[in-house]
Amino acid sequence: MSLQDRDRIAAGARMALASTSGPGLQRLLDLAAALLAAPSVGVALAGEVQTIVGTSGRPVWRVGAQHRLSDTVGRTVVTARAPRAYADARADPRVADLPTVRAGDVVAYLGVPLFEATGEHVVGVLAVFGPEPRTWTDTDVATLVQLAGPVVSELELAAMTAELEHSRLRGDLAIEAAGIGIFDWDLATGRLDWDDRMLRLLDYDRSAFPGTIRALLDRLDPDEVDRVRTVIDAAVAAGGPFELEYRALLPSGEVRWMASRGRALRDGTGAVTRLLGAVQDVTRQRHGEAAVARVLESMPAAFFSLGRDWRFSYVNAEAERLLGRTREELIGGDIWELFPAAVDSDFEVHYRGAMDTGELAVFEAYYPAPLDAWYEVRAWPSTDGLSVYFLNVTQRHRADETARQEVERLALLARVTDSLSDALISRRGGRGALTQLMQAVVPGLGDWVIGSLVEDSGRLRDVGGWHRDPDLRPVVDRYAELRLGALRSTAPIVTALATGELTVVPDVAAAVGNGLPAGAVADAYWTLDPGTAVAVALIARGRVLGAMSVYRSRDRAPMNAAEQALLKEVADRVALALDSAALHEQQRRMAEELQRSLLTAPPEPDHSEIEVRYVPAVQAAQVGGDWYDAFLQPGGATVLAIGDVVGHDTVAAAAMGQLRSLLRGIAYSSGGGPAAVLSDLDRAMAGLQVHTLATAAVARLEQTDEERAQGLTRLRWSSAGHPPLLVLHPDGRVEELATERADLLLGVAPERPRREQVEVLQRGATVVLYTDGLVEGPDLPLDDGVLRLRQLLGELGNLPLGELCDQLLQRMRPGGSEDDVALVAVRLHREDRPRPQSAGPEVVPPTP
Repeated sequence: MSLQDRDRIAAGARMALASTSGPGLQRLLDLAAALLAAPSVGVALAGEVQTIVGTSGRPVWRVGAQHRLSDTVGRTVVTARAPRAYADARADPRVADLPTVRAGDVVAYLGVPLFEATGEHVVGVLAVFGPEPRTWTDTDVATLVQLAGPVVSELELAAMTAELEHSRLRGDLAIEAAGIGIFDWDLATGRLDWDDRMLRLLDYDRSAFPGTIRALLDRLDPDEVDRVRTVIDAAVAAGGPFELEYRALLPSGEVRWMASRGRALRDGTGAVTRLLGAVQDVTRQRHGEAAVARVLESMPAAFFSLGRDWRFSYVNAEAERLLGRTREELIGGDIWELFPAAVDSDFEVHYRGAMDTGELAVFEAYYPAPLDAWYEVRAWPSTDGLSVYFLNVTQRHRADETARQEVERLALLARVTDSLSDALISRRGGRGALTQLMQAVVPGLGDWVIGSLVEDSGRLRDVGGWHRDPDLRPVVDRYAELRLGALRSTAPIVTALATGELTVVPDVAAAVGNGLPAGAVADAYWTLDPGTAVAVALIARGRVLGAMSVYRSRDRAPMNAAEQALLKEVADRVALALDSAALHEQQRRMAEELQRSLLTAPPEPDHSEIEVRYVPAVQAAQVGGDWYDAFLQPGGATVLAIGDVVGHDTVAAAAMGQLRSLLRGIAYSSGGGPAAVLSDLDRAMAGLQVHTLATAAVARLEQTDEERAQGLTRLRWSSAGHPPLLVLHPDGRVEELATERADLLLGVAPERPRREQVEVLQRGATVVLYTDGLVEGPDLPLDDGVLRLRQLLGELGNLPLGELCDQLLQRMRPGGSEDDVALVAVRLHREDRPRPQSAGPEVVPPTP
């Protein structure tokens, strides 16, 4: 049962208790007490709480009291939806613990449910009870069930009576609040009756009221008398309703606007005998409407109203100006006839949508000539039709469009810049940069594009194309392969290259397509079937580097002036990037050649195979300080050296050349071991003022006759802060040669002594020296890189030495390194056999 139902029936119960006529609820309860000889009777509404609405007999319950339903015996009646009888509730475990039972107020109990009219919901309980045990008979139950129906009917009746009374009261209050006066004019006698509100509206005292139609006519503005009489006479003649507004002029001089509605009534013969109606003061509304009209007329925004028949009912001055028609032309005219271009446009869609849904419509739309303007429109519907407010936002729309185009321009330039940067960083050269550009300008500036480069020989060559439709990209590539050989000397791209200016082609078919020879090139062209095109030369520092042809399909507007300017700006950037890429590559080659010129080929002593590698950094002109060396000392020992001068510039390269030459000279002339060579080099750097820092590692392969017979070689080595040497033993074990505390870099403290270590190697061992560019970078910590190199050396150790070096470089740095890399590897072949053919010929100085 809903809360509203319970409230309604509770109100009916109170009404019944207060009633002095009819049996009433109280009399029904008294009857139940008498028929069942019960000490107490009660009726309660059941919801989340139980509300007592009537009692009789011993006062156990109080009308209006509320209890939780779970705390009442009536709960079992509601739950069961059937009568419940307890001879002694104290002995029944279902209800024994309830408060009223424990208190002794309810011992014997009989309750029946009260159902609402449909019989679906239990709305309450009718119960008889007493403080002493009692056995209830079937007759008792039947009697109480029969009384339940009249109790519900009495509650419903009282509720309806209360609702009617409330409705009448609300109606009176509404009439009073609205200030509505009532009149009744008896046409047969001429008697006119006004209620008190009507008298106040027209400023009459009851004692001075004449009681005839003259009372109304005397209060009318003289200009209104004839019109009012005409409307009243027409209503009386027709015997129907009437409605009018008029100005009343009160004795005080105050003018009031009155709205009157009424109806003429006929008697049994059909004659009109009475005129009934109501009058309301609408002066404020009239003044408000006048104020609104003044605002609408003075505001700079356009406003008009349409009736539900789509005819203009109001137009303000600004709307006249924007719509280009006078008020006389617009009022009463059909909007779709006066403005035919609005039919099937956004205006009609939104106007009809607002009228159909009753919801506000807000939109922007363009109306063609003669208005030729963009409008911001707000249309809100009402019962009378549609009110429309609109502003001419053409200037704002153009500004927004300009801003949007500027944002798109900047976004395109950013994409182009990023694409060029990626192409140059990845060292894909001019072709890669042009490919990136073509993908960046589609679809922003065109539907497809072909890029061309000028080769060193001076010939123009198409390097490829790009189409917004992936399925047509192979067709563009095919056309790019064939078109230059089929074009005439007057083709747009030829003109663009010759003049250096941007060339616009308004009809590509006329300029190119119709002149192509039959075959594959024409087939590719007509499959693409472009409408317009723009060709632009790529020029930097006065040199033509290439060209770009941007095409648009037939269903797309030609490129406008702003887009052409953007394409020219993009082309200039690309040309500069292509020129920079070429210079970049030239510098990189010079740097690499310079670096390699400072490095020499290693010797190849008997049964010792030596491989060296140098890989420049991916950045062009990044001449590094990495170097390697391998040579024989006069005593016949093989010396391996590797180093890295701090810095990446020509100064570092020059310092590298000095250090390498000094180390080679010191090691050869002195015949000293690795530690002595590094110490002498450190002192020579200080004495010769070679102001630089460098890491270096020197290793010497030594062997006595006994060791030679045993197949052993001693590796003596020393390190000046350089990454550890790696040794691949014949059994596949990889060892990292490093000291617990590395010696200082060269150029730090020449006076500090240096240490050297000795490792005994078996024939078949491989020693690898390398610079940090191989094992360290932004993406690779040094320790992780060394571990990765050790793993690769163990995996690839069975490869020939040259292939091993190549694989180590490729797998450690598949995309190149930001630092240059030097690598030296030596493999000790068995001496009890001839030198392996894979090691190549022996190469040693004439007199070691």
